[in-house]
Amino acid sequence: MGLGAGEVFTTRNIANLVPNTDLSVMSVINYAVRHLHVKHIVVCGHYGCGGVAAAMTPADMGLLNPWLRNIRDVYRLHEDELDALKGEERYRRLVELNVVEQCRNVIKTAAVQQSYEKDGYPVVHGWVFDLHDGLLKDLEVDFEAMLKGIKKLYNLSAGPDGPPSASNDDSAAKVEEEGKKNLEEVDAKRKRQE
Repeated sequence: MGLGAGEVFTTRNIANLVPNTDLSVMSVINYAVRHLHVKHIVVCGHYGCGGVAAAMTPADMGLLNPWLRNIRDVYRLHEDELDALKGEERYRRLVELNVVEQCRNVIKTAAVQQSYEKDGYPVVHGWVFDLHDGLLKDLEVDFEAMLKGIKKLYNLSAGPDGPPSASNDDSAAKVEEEGKKNLEEVDAKRKRQE
C-alpha cells in the first residue's frame, strides 16, 4: 500500500465479516470515519480463509454457527453462480463474494453515508490477498453504484437531524396519512359501539 506506520487504521474479524450487530467493528468504522476522517476503507479477505471454509461445511460448528451464518447467507445470495463452480474455484469465488458483501455492509453504515454525502469520502474498496503468491486482487467494487443501489432501503445519509430526501418525505407522508386513516376508522368503530 506504500504507507508508513500510523497511516493505516485496522480491525480484524474472522472471515473479514462486517455484521451490523458487531459493535466492535461498527465502533471502529464510526471512529475512523467521523474522527480520523479516513478517505478509504478496504475490506480485505484472503484465499485460504478458514472461516469461509468452515461456512462451506454443512456441520454444526457450535458457537461459530451465528457468525458463519453470515457467510452462508452470502452463499445463498449467490447460490446459482457458486453451485455452477467446483471445488477450489467455488471456494475462492465465495471468498471474493464475501468481501463484496462486507463492502456493502460497510456502505450501509450511517457514518460512511453521511461522510460521503458531506465530504465525498470515504470510498470503500474490496481486495483479496492470495497467501500462495503474495498478490493482492482488487475486486473493483463500484462504490458509487453500490451506494446508490443500497439507498432504496438503507438511506442514512441525511442523519437523524438532517433533512429527509424527497423519497423519504413521500414515504413519511404516506405513513402519516395511513395512520390518520386508521385512527379515524378506530374512532368511527368506537362511536358505533357506543
